[in-house]
Amino acid sequence: MRVVLCWMIFYSLIVSTNSFNQIPAFSATGKESEAPGSTCFCQLSGTVDDCDCEVQSVDSFNNYKIYPVLRSLLESDYFKYYKVNLIKECPFWSDNSKCKKEQCKVSPCKEEDVPCGLRTNLNKQNNSEPKKCACVKDDAVCISKCKGNLGRTTSNAYSKEANEKCSSECIVETDEEQRLGALDSSISNKSLEAFKSWRVHDDAKHDFCVREDESSEHAQFYDLTINPERYTGYKGKAAHRIWNNIYKENCFKPDPLTAGYQNFLTSKSLGDPKYLAGLCLEKRVFYRLISGLHSSINIHLCAKYLLAPGDGAFTRDMWGQNAMEFQRRFSPEKTNEEGPLRLKNLYFTYLVVLRAIAKASPYFKQEIFYTGQEEQDAELQKVVMQIAKLAEKFPNHFNESAMFMGKKASSLKEEFRIHFWNISRIMDCVDCTKCRLWGKLQVQGLGTALKILFSEKKIGKPGSSFILKRNEIVALFNGFGALSYSVNQIEEFKRLTRSPDKDKPRDNSNGSW
Repeated sequence: MRVVLCWMIFYSLIVSTNSFNQIPAFSATGKESEAPGSTCFCQLSGTVDDCDCEVQSVDSFNNYKIYPVLRSLLESDYFKYYKVNLIKECPFWSDNSKCKKEQCKVSPCKEEDVPCGLRTNLNKQNNSEPKKCACVKDDAVCISKCKGNLGRTTSNAYSKEANEKCSSECIVETDEEQRLGALDSSISNKSLEAFKSWRVHDDAKHDFCVREDESSEHAQFYDLTINPERYTGYKGKAAHRIWNNIYKENCFKPDPLTAGYQNFLTSKSLGDPKYLAGLCLEKRVFYRLISGLHSSINIHLCAKYLLAPGDGAFTRDMWGQNAMEFQRRFSPEKTNEEGPLRLKNLYFTYLVVLRAIAKASPYFKQEIFYTGQEEQDAELQKVVMQIAKLAEKFPNHFNESAMFMGKKASSLKEEFRIHFWNISRIMDCVDCTKCRLWGKLQVQGLGTALKILFSEKKIGKPGSSFILKRNEIVALFNGFGALSYSVNQIEEFKRLTRSPDKDKPRDNSNGSW
């Protein structure tokens, strides 16, 4: 018995030693006392570059105040449905092919699954009366939903009151009925089209992203909660070409002959005029925004990694946090010391979008977040304003007023806008459909934040012509939600790399927001 016990102890020591040796050490100093991966975080402290804010302040504010509220907001009908055209042709190269992996696919919504208010109010203007939900006479599903909504405010959804209300409100007028009941506005259709064209052209001058044509026959609604951003296996030359074109062709460089961006964020290059030190504030901001967005996307892939594929019949895919992948993407040793600075740029991008939400608070106070479900819509308004007020109270905001000053301010601002607008076009070249969906969403969200920050119009003031379309609002808050999730996951990866079970995968199959 003693011999068997001794062999068991000896065997367990061998196994534990082998498990430990399988984890690569990423310590820059080589000290055995440092936990593997800890160097990803030891440099992640102090002031966020080009901002007057501490990393620790963002962690505390996000993880305990903003993130919990955002999770519930983004699960609501208004914010989880995003309408977009995912089959646009790539405008930059013709050899684009679609990823055929199961993980790259997305499922569009059936029209009847989308709330009526979202289908009928795509072009509603801020603070204008939403078009009432309507159903065709034989649409049993829609009429049933109408009664269901009434049932929340009446004692019986099938009462005389409910039937009469639905029979009158859930019917669309025919074209002839609308023509006979219409008023003569004395403005010709040609003039109306001209006014519309002028307005679109004027608004487009302030956009940082390509406008999505939501009326296009190819535009579809996607439920973001059932098509979450996570690891798809999209990598290699195709993925590299996307990021290569974003960084090399659209980010600013002080010296056009500077080769690539591989060494752009090392502590040494930060003081080198050939790199970030040689850029003006505006161009540094542009680079940090893109780097921060890139870091956020990488954190999502590490936090929702395909640990074990299911067989399609008896077992499901197992998704979870992959600490080894996180270390590969962010450890100083694997990234030529750029990893921790990439993480810091995530905080920078977070602060820029947070500032935009705070600045747009007066606009959101007037906005009608309409889905046709009265109780949910009223509650949603309260949650949006809760987030906006939290953003307003944050003490150390990014200062956009320091940008675009001086004689060349106007031309520099336009150059900045065009560069970002071009990046939004590159999203139509992403081969992986799910990556394209989330890429377009997050780039549009960041572009909307920039539109808010640098608009010359008075936002939320009476008579202001500043307008945000529903898709822009959805993208802004979902993009901010993605950044918020990434900041939250940094804290999770800190715990994971210090945990005794750090070499074991953590199932996170249901964790999206």
